[in-house]
Amino acid sequence: MKYLRQAAIILFVTCIGELLHYFLPLPIPASIYGLLLMFGLLYFHVVKLESVEAVGDLLVEIMPVMFIPAGVGLVVSWTELQAILVPVCVITAVVTLIVMVVTGKVSDALLSKKPGEVKDEVLECADKVRQQARTAMSTAADVTAVNTREA
Repeated sequence: MKYLRQAAIILFVTCIGELLHYFLPLPIPASIYGLLLMFGLLYFHVVKLESVEAVGDLLVEIMPVMFIPAGVGLVVSWTELQAILVPVCVITAVVTLIVMVVTGKVSDALLSKKPGEVKDEVLECADKVRQQARTAMSTAADVTAVNTREA
């Protein structure tokens, strides 16, 4: 019964996220609404962590299985992907590197600073990320243009 109750809470929050996506005219996926809603409910102690922890842990454990349909979709559409494979790989590698660097910098900032100093550090880091993202996107556009000319 404990697991059913926890699953029901998670599904209810997910359903509210779907409703928000349906009614709000923003280009934000329903899953993001659900995640933000669950975060808010947990942060403000409306929902206690113990109320969703066991099922949440289970979902995290089986998460790799959830990527199988996406992998199958990539295999099925391989012929279409071959034409844009290099730009997709470049973009994926650059964005992954940016995410790793930003995560490390933000973690360092949060762990080494006092609460008032963290905000400035995070804002500086966000500006650097914007600059790096612009550079990565222009590089990817250049690679795509070169591949288009060659094809």
